[in-house]
Amino acid sequence: MKNNNHSSKETTDINRKEAIKKMSKYAALTAMGTFLILNPKKAQATSAPPNPGGNW
Repeated sequence: MKNNNHSSKETTDINRKEAIKKMSKYAALTAMGTFLILNPKKAQATSAPPNPGGNW
């Protein structure tokens, strides 16, 4: 027979305010990672290639 006594178990439920706070941290981390990964590629794609043999 199972004992359904909830007083011995620790609850891990969080309220709405805590959930929003936690998700905002994940969103900020994801945005920062995306910016760091994609920004150098964009800068490299928009830069002009060097002029080959133009300094004669």
